Amino acid sequence: METLNEDDLKMFVNSIKRYLQVTTRQEPQITSAFLGTGDVEGFEFNGIVTFSGSYNGHVVVSMPPKLVREILLLQHETDLSDGNLLDAVGEIANTLAGNARKAMGADLQISVPIKLQGAHGMKARVRKRPYVITLRWNHHLAMVCVDMERKH
Repeated sequence: METLNEDDLKMFVNSIKRYLQVTTRQEPQITSAFLGTGDVEGFEFNGIVTFSGSYNGHVVVSMPPKLVREILLLQHETDLSDGNLLDAVGEIANTLAGNARKAMGADLQISVPIKLQGAHGMKARVRKRPYVITLRWNHHLAMVCVDMERKH
């Protein structure tokens, strides 16, 4: 298996920036990008999409509840229940996965998003040290963890 290249990682960075810019009219700041450890500490609301085919692994979008609520309010959503917040973060992860398929090819198979609530550490399943991208949107921190490799 091969590691992702810089362009692959930029695609995920640009994808989350574009998603927030389009849905909220405010672009997030990327605050850091680094190789995480086996346990990556996330936020309360997590959307996970698993990839197979030409790539193997998963991407996790992790956000605190205040950030997800603000996104929903900007979309004129009135249901701010935990279930709807989970659906929203799952949809964000699904959007990133769709953008990944466009960039990485039709052989990339994407799972239905898994939605998890809880800030427990996320175990890296593919890479010993997953790529972690942290961002700030409207004074709120969030994270995208890219834990995937190219099959060859």
